[in-house]
Order: sequence, then C-alpha cells, then structure tokens
Amino acid sequence: MVKNVRTDLAVETIEPEQNSLPKGVRFSRRDREGVPVEEVEVLSAEGSKALGKPIGRYITMTLPPLWKGDGEAMEAGTALLAEYLREMLPKEGMVLTLGLGNPGLTADSLGPKTAAGILATRHLTGLEPEFFRSLRPCAVLAPGVLGQTGLESAELAAAVTERFRPGAVIVVDALAAGDTARLGTTVQLSDSGIAPGAGAMNRRMELNEATLKAPVFSLGIPTVCEAYVFASSLLGALPGEVEAGERRQMEGFLVTPKEIDQLSARGAAMLSAGINRALQPNLTKEELAFLTA
Repeated sequence: MVKNVRTDLAVETIEPEQNSLPKGVRFSRRDREGVPVEEVEVLSAEGSKALGKPIGRYITMTLPPLWKGDGEAMEAGTALLAEYLREMLPKEGMVLTLGLGNPGLTADSLGPKTAAGILATRHLTGLEPEFFRSLRPCAVLAPGVLGQTGLESAELAAAVTERFRPGAVIVVDALAAGDTARLGTTVQLSDSGIAPGAGAMNRRMELNEATLKAPVFSLGIPTVCEAYVFASSLLGALPGEVEAGERRQMEGFLVTPKEIDQLSARGAAMLSAGINRALQPNLTKEELAFLTA
C-alpha cells in the first residue's frame, strides 16, 4: 500500500501480497492476452472509506514503457482496452468522450490528445441514419481547464449531457502515480467516474453518474508523481519513510519522465484507438486509422 502518497491508481492503495484487504474490497490478478491485469473492486462504503476511492471497478493494465513505441505491446493493450470497454459500456445510446487537461502542458495533455483521435459520428448518424446505421453515435469534447475558460470541466460536461442525454460518458485524463515504475506503463479503466487533478493536488469538481446523469467511465495513464516519491525511489526508501521536513520542502513539485512527449503522444494514440474499436466494431482497425488520420 502506498501510504500518505497522492495517487489516482486504486491498485496502489492496497496490499494484496500481505493478504490484508480492507473489508468491502476485492482484488484479483491475471494475464489477459499476454497483458498483466490487476482489478480492484470497491464493493461498499466501508471499502470506499478505507481506500479513499468511490465504489466501483478499477482495472489496471501494465505494459512496457509507452515512450519506447513497442508496437506489439501497444496493439495488445489497445485490443484489450477495447474488449473491456465493449464489456462495460451500455450496448445502446450515444457515447460522449471527454478529453480533460491542458493541451499546452505536455504532462497534462493526454486527454485533449486522445479526444483528437476519436471518431465523432453523432452528426453523421443524425443526418443520414440509414446510410450510417452501422456506426454508433459518438461525440467528443475537450473542455480545456478552468484557467483557460473560467469554467469547470464538470460544469461544461454537465451542460452538454443535460442537453444531449448520452447513454454513457468516457472521461480521459492524465493521472498521478505513487510509484515511479508506473509512469507511462499503466492504464487504469474505472466505472466510478473521476475527480480531475486529485492525484496532482489540484482536485476539481467530480465527474460521475451523480453529476452527469449518465454512467461515467474514466480512463487514464500516469504521467506524473510527486517529487518526494521520485526522491524516495533514488534513496531506496518507501515514500512514507521520507522525513517530514524533507517532504514538506518537496511538496507542490511534480516529476515526469523526460520522454513525456512520446509518452503522451503514444499513450493518447493507444487510448483513442481502443475507444474507437470499442464503439465502432463494424469498422476494421485499418479503416478507423484512416478515418482518424
């Protein structure tokens, strides 16, 4: 368990090896199509309080570092992500994809970059329902950040969902990790929504079923960790073992890999491809790549 460390990853809040799961929490680990998968299920209010995570299902896939561009691993991750999304999403209704984050800040640009790769089809299915009947309606929005727009992402998202009543919402955002080894190597999918910026000490309004009036699925890749987490890894200590004074000096500083450009670009390409395949199973991956190029 990552104690006293801000993290967006549910798997980092438990200690499965010590067989000491809190009541109301279930954990499993397996390989699916060659990809290691860990799943945390928060089943009750008691489990939610123990982990600090909403009730829901948290699926974590581990891949080689995304910045290395391992084509075979990225294809395996894309295919598995599409499979999980097809399993979890409602079978009917328009899907709204929200790409959260600041496109001008590389470590926070995963959401907008993913949104740019999504095949938007709502306007097509509305104009020519017979011709495009094989496409699932999908809309995409990159709402920017509060400092750019003066509006919370959740406020914009709520206005859009109230107007268009999607069957589901997929929210994509960059995440914070409590372990440097998870930066750019972990993909988390959850059905519990998201609190943007929570792991990076900038918590915003939550996007979940209660606020958006539709099932909300969150998707992200860790791109940052706190500075003392990085320092502890250099010292061979656990993050919670860093002296309080030293920790206070590092508070407010975030660390990201030097390969963040490739991480964000390739991570976004994988996430958008997985979403597109899940929503448009009647199109081949080649057709989807052509339509979103």
